[in-house]
Amino acid sequence: MAEESGQSENNLEETFWVVDPLDGTANYTRDIPLCCVSIALMHKMEPVIGVVYDFNNNNLYEGSFDGEAKLNGSIIKVSDINEPKEGILVTGLPNNTDYSDSALLKMVKDFQEWRKVRMIGSAAIASCYIASAKADVYKEFGTYLWDVAAGAAIVNAAGGKAEITNYRDNYQVDVHFSNSKIID
Repeated sequence: MAEESGQSENNLEETFWVVDPLDGTANYTRDIPLCCVSIALMHKMEPVIGVVYDFNNNNLYEGSFDGEAKLNGSIIKVSDINEPKEGILVTGLPNNTDYSDSALLKMVKDFQEWRKVRMIGSAAIASCYIASAKADVYKEFGTYLWDVAAGAAIVNAAGGKAEITNYRDNYQVDVHFSNSKIID
């Protein structure tokens, strides 16, 4: 499965690769250095291996279900922050975001719980920021599986908790990746 081509012509097998050759395309087209290549191996819809290459900063993140998470060969771990008021939330607004007053009010109320909120424009890099303790929670509703599959494997390997839920037919998903200490 790949962002540009979606699912292969055949049905997905129990084990399959997910490839996003350029996560953060809008950033890339505007020369914002927050974009990457993201590759994951999925088994029974669970990410088991993930690799994210942030080519602007020459950072290679990797992780697997039975291994450690690494950044350029060095082991990384999630943060120890346990309160949103002390933490950093990373989120995004997909193309089909509901901008109604009620939806925006709910979002703002959520933001008020956090010390800082960031929108960086790359779900894969956001995931890696959770894995490497640069942020504490990444959540987004309606992102795509190819944007987050590799990051999920890396977050889990770093001691965090990566939840991918609400799978849709077009491969949109809801995600909640955390350091596993903040429950929100």
